[in-house]
Amino acid sequence: MSFLDNLENNLKTMESREEGQDSAEREARQRATERARAQAAAPYAEELRKSPFTEELLRQTTRVGHAVRTKIHVAWLGATLRLEARERRLELRPTAGGVVAVSIEEGREVRSEAVDLAGDPAVLLRAWLGL
Repeated sequence: MSFLDNLENNLKTMESREEGQDSAEREARQRATERARAQAAAPYAEELRKSPFTEELLRQTTRVGHAVRTKIHVAWLGATLRLEARERRLELRPTAGGVVAVSIEEGREVRSEAVDLAGDPAVLLRAWLGL
């Protein structure tokens, strides 16, 4: 191997290391941002899980689903509460500023609004189902 080949290989190795370090730093910053966002939303996530609003929402979900003859599936995905009826979804997502209700129809976010956990969950449920 000649001197120039060795030099070229060394340069390529150094460039790939720098690129690897840049991507690792970028990933570390992204993880730190996600962790900070989760920590900021944690109090609202806990409140969503344990609040009387959520209990009443689940009761109303059963009642309204039966009235419109639709099975409404309920699932907790991490800190997010998801209600799903046919092609419609309602996700209650805790954020740093409170809980946000996101209506999703056919895979697209249609509406997003802040949720008052001291309010009436029936109003939210009826608005989501269009009743």
